[in-house]
Amino acid sequence: MPQDTTARTADVVVIGGGAIGLSVAWRAAQRGRAVLVIERGELGCGASHVAAGMLAPVTEADPGELALLQLGLRSARMWPAFAAELSQASGGMDVGLRCCGALVVARDGDEAAALDRELALRRELDLTVRRLLPSAARRLEPALAPTIRLALDVPGDHVANPRAMVNALAEASLRAGVVSSTGDAVERIECGGARIRGVRLAGGSFVAAEQVVVAAGAWSAQIPGLPESATFALRPVKGQIMRLRDPAGPGLLERIVRFEGGYLVPRGDGRYVLGATMEERGFDTNVTAGGLYELLRDAAELVPGVLELVVEETAAGVRPATPDNAPVLGASDDVQGLVWATGHHRNGILLAPATAEIVAAALDGEQAPAAFAARRFVREEAHA
Repeated sequence: MPQDTTARTADVVVIGGGAIGLSVAWRAAQRGRAVLVIERGELGCGASHVAAGMLAPVTEADPGELALLQLGLRSARMWPAFAAELSQASGGMDVGLRCCGALVVARDGDEAAALDRELALRRELDLTVRRLLPSAARRLEPALAPTIRLALDVPGDHVANPRAMVNALAEASLRAGVVSSTGDAVERIECGGARIRGVRLAGGSFVAAEQVVVAAGAWSAQIPGLPESATFALRPVKGQIMRLRDPAGPGLLERIVRFEGGYLVPRGDGRYVLGATMEERGFDTNVTAGGLYELLRDAAELVPGVLELVVEETAAGVRPATPDNAPVLGASDDVQGLVWATGHHRNGILLAPATAEIVAAALDGEQAPAAFAARRFVREEAHA
């Protein structure tokens, strides 16, 4: 999408040009809004660029996060239609959706016992999961090591290609009338009393807007200008990944393989994403030898053929995590015109369709689900 720094008014300013921000912008433009996306780097250069793209509400399910599970299942059901519409709206661009399923694999007795507990929890939640003995798992994926102890077959967890998705969103948004301003940092959100006025850019220019959507990932809560009562805790969680290629082409794996501490995601063309570490390192995005070693060591125990793959890329990014791991969506109670679309942690690509629908509706005055409202984190002393 071409850079445009001449626009100085908009109905809606979206801060952040990743998968979430662009999905929201596209949907808002479809509802007739004049939308400006402001991205301090290039579109999709943040967490979206590093993400593996798993659409995995079942394997990510936690019994203490039922609202998040329901949102994830809802968004997963939306994904096929979302991908088809996005491809058409972008002039035929592919978003890399692969309905391949996943295997969760145990290396030893302790991990097998943990998988049995995970299976019981998922059956309790009425999720489709099947227990596989090692021989059955290896019939599905012959590249698995003969030493695996147990596996769970999760047919409903799939994957998309985040980089292809962002490219398609950029084109679809452009065709829908969205204006993009890349290489621009937001210095502060301007408020008049308890109402949004617009945003001030680092160069000093001002963009007036009736509404501002904050979709800046892990940096969302750091943008100055908002009253303390409107903010909430948001922390960066570092993740390191590797992008690998099989010189022989596709065929090593068909399904996502998940294991304790990581995953191996096939792209379907002989390329694989191996990830991802979970590190509390602030905004550090350095790739470390230790992080990559642990990923390769653990993956090779389960899929020995991974050691024959060519390393194409190593990367690190930061996920935006809230205290309860669920996103913050919808309008602020404290600042009129302020709308949140952040805090997606490990599930930004999965939740993009549902987030865009919820936030675009919030721009039209509809209430977002209370389970994802920012007020659930509001500190009593801030209101006092």
